Amino acid sequence: MKITPFGLSVVLLLWGICTAQNSKPVPAGMRHAQELEAQNERVDVPAARRSVNPVALQSQAKQLADLAASVPEGVQNANKGLLEKDLIERLKRIEKLSKQLRSQLDH
Repeated sequence: MKITPFGLSVVLLLWGICTAQNSKPVPAGMRHAQELEAQNERVDVPAARRSVNPVALQSQAKQLADLAASVPEGVQNANKGLLEKDLIERLKRIEKLSKQLRSQLDH
């Protein structure tokens, strides 16, 4: 097999183009993003979620539902000028229960 000077120059030209494409510097932002991706891959995912007590969750959900059911009547009375003295406390309790439930279910 004989290689002509033209064939050799074509091969060298293609080789030069291929190596030139691989030698471009990686932008700093791209390098940083690649480092962050590699770091995220190394982070261990928690093996198991914290166990939750289903009975306690059900109890809190029931309390939350009961309190929430009483709010519309309390607001209606407030619109009539009769503010129930425990309405604000019930709303605070609703907020606290909902945060507890969300926290327990989120972990």
